[in-house]
Amino acid sequence: MEPNSGQAASESFRAQALIYKHALNYGTSFCLSFAIQLGIPDVIHRHAQPMTLPELVSALQLSPEKTIPLRRVMALLVHSGFFSVNFNKEQKEEYSLTPSSRLLLRGELSSLSPFVQVLVHPVLSNPWRFLGDWFRGCKEQTVFETAHGVGLWDYGGKDPGFNGLFNEGMASDSRMMRLVVGDCKEIFEGVNSLVDVGGGTGNVAKIILQAFPHIKCTVFDLPHVVSGQPEDTNLSYVGGDLFESIPPADAILFKHVMHNWSDEECLKILKKCRESIAKKKDAGKVIIIDMVVDMQGDDADITETKLLFDILMMVLTTGRERNEREWEKMFLEAGFTSYKITPIFGLRSIIEAFP
Repeated sequence: MEPNSGQAASESFRAQALIYKHALNYGTSFCLSFAIQLGIPDVIHRHAQPMTLPELVSALQLSPEKTIPLRRVMALLVHSGFFSVNFNKEQKEEYSLTPSSRLLLRGELSSLSPFVQVLVHPVLSNPWRFLGDWFRGCKEQTVFETAHGVGLWDYGGKDPGFNGLFNEGMASDSRMMRLVVGDCKEIFEGVNSLVDVGGGTGNVAKIILQAFPHIKCTVFDLPHVVSGQPEDTNLSYVGGDLFESIPPADAILFKHVMHNWSDEECLKILKKCRESIAKKKDAGKVIIIDMVVDMQGDDADITETKLLFDILMMVLTTGRERNEREWEKMFLEAGFTSYKITPIFGLRSIIEAFP
């Protein structure tokens, strides 16, 4: 036997396990989607105490013969952190919610279920299968276009059903701002008017207005997105093209928008922002809520999620996630003199750019 052959074999088998784990990670995604479809988090929540497997099967109105298959799915979701399990005196499993599954409860303002469901929807998940074709020479700008023949934004304009699902998914992500917007008084201090660019159905603007009711908010998005949205005293909707012009305001907000576009496109957008800010008498600013890669203090899960979002942007759009150096370069090229980054939204940060 060769020296250290046992150690080499052990390392190879660990490497094998790592490869298989990541090759099968889509299984976790679809099991999570399945749990949302069945309403497993909601059933456990309504039960108001840890729930045994037979109780869960009964409440979900599943056939008793699905008990063992459901246990297997729950085992994976428990291991992944979406549920917890303990054993009662009869040594039967009892399932409880975790902080992650509490964010999947239907009807809750902070529910992320729509966001999960849109990410695993075939329209967004199928393009990943075309990644190799796109790299090998497809002329389309994005992998999404290679898969569907049109870009993501055009697809949404032509498919009202998917467009509705997509907007609800983005809105569910935006509603997480309720958890922290009250702590952002310094960010919105002195702001009397704000344009939320790419603001969709206005969820972020509505959250800001609840905390700062004096601000006049305008949601600016594609015409088919804002069409028919109900307006209010300090909330209005404007359809248009952010590459052509952006309505003037004290602050121009981009929440999870800039990462959709290439550096060249972001530079054009930022220059349009400076034009809009210049129309106001007092100096304004741009507020960007987005990811900053390589932030100090990020743990492994946060870093991996940011890197996955970076690839997601490559698949769906011409955009990317950026590190601080890359953000700074764009701001300076667009004519901004300074910026400030405040990591406050978990995965995301607030970035302020000043003219």
